[in-house]
Amino acid sequence: MRFSPRTAAGWTIAVFGAMAAVFGLIGVLSPETVLTAAGFDATPPNSARVFATASSVASLNMGVYYLVAAATEWRPFFRFTVPFRLLTFTVFSLLVLMEVAPTAFLGVALWEAAGAIATGIALAVDTRRGF
Repeated sequence: MRFSPRTAAGWTIAVFGAMAAVFGLIGVLSPETVLTAAGFDATPPNSARVFATASSVASLNMGVYYLVAAATEWRPFFRFTVPFRLLTFTVFSLLVLMEVAPTAFLGVALWEAAGAIATGIALAVDTRRGF
């Protein structure tokens, strides 16, 4: 069986899922890489390293969930992700604005917003195409 999403929304979910899975795997193998990319101290205390690893496992798992949803064209899941990814964008952006998180962390927020917007647009396009 070949994996290939059938809709534009399915492709947005598949791309996000693949990226989340890859980033998660990188973080599991090298939590310091994830911390540095997000603008945190490259030599964190052990608790930050443990948290980065745990977050990376969650990202890996989430990536797999998204890939399964894309493979099965689970459209209710696609719709569900849009507002919650926008919520993630809002919370992550606020953390940066309140100076709780470093400015580089805004990249994670923008990644979430861009994905949510792309999926929302793709859902609208797919609806017009009869999907």
